[in-house]
Amino acid sequence: MSRSIRVLIADDEPLITAGVRTVLESASDIEVVAEAENGRDAVDQAMRHRVDVALVDINMPVMDGLTAAERLRLRSPAVRIVMLTAFGDEPNVMRALQNGAAGFVLKNCSPGELIGAVRAAHAGDAFLSPAVTRQVLGLLTPVEARRRHEAARRLEDLTARESDVLRLVAEGLSNADIGRRLHMTETSIKTYMSRILAKLGCANRVQAALLTRDAAPLG
Repeated sequence: MSRSIRVLIADDEPLITAGVRTVLESASDIEVVAEAENGRDAVDQAMRHRVDVALVDINMPVMDGLTAAERLRLRSPAVRIVMLTAFGDEPNVMRALQNGAAGFVLKNCSPGELIGAVRAAHAGDAFLSPAVTRQVLGLLTPVEARRRHEAARRLEDLTARESDVLRLVAEGLSNADIGRRLHMTETSIKTYMSRILAKLGCANRVQAALLTRDAAPLG
C-alpha cells in the first residue's frame, strides 16, 4: 500500500483551516500532518513534517503566502505548492504562477475540486481552478496581453500531437487522464510535456495551460 499524501494547511483563518482539514481527511489517500497560521510558520512546519503538498493562503500575517511559497521552493523544491485564493487576489496569482506554483483553488471551491488539486499536485500535474483562470486572464494589462500573445504564436511550432496534449492539459487533465484519452502511456505524455514546455519557453504546466487559454479565440 502506498503511503498517504502528507499535506500542510497554511491559513490564518481557523474556520477555513478546519473546513479544509475536514474535506481532505475524507479522502483515504490524504493525511493532514501540519497546520500554520502565518507564512514563516508554514515554511518551518513544511520542513519539519516533510510534507508532499502545501496548501498556502496568499494573504497571511508575519510572512505572506507568496513569500512563504518562494522560500519553501528554495529550501525544498520537491514540495508541491497549491495556493488558496479568494476573489481579488488575481495579481498575486500571476506572481505565484511565475514562481512555479502547482495549482490554485478558491476557498469556496467544492470538496472534489480541493481533493483533486492536492492529488494532481502530488502527481506532478497542475490544477487550475476555472474560476481563478478566468479572473487572471480577465485582468491582463495591455503589456501583459501583448507579451502573452507574442508567446502564443509559438503554439504554431507544436506538432499536431503536441497540440492535442497541450489542449487536454489546458482542460485540467492529469498525465494519466491524457494518456487514456489519447491512447498513450503516461511516460509518453511526460515526454511530450517536456518538449512542449521547452518549445513554448514555459516553466511549468500551469504557465503552458494559461498560454493556451489566452491564445484561444474570444467569445
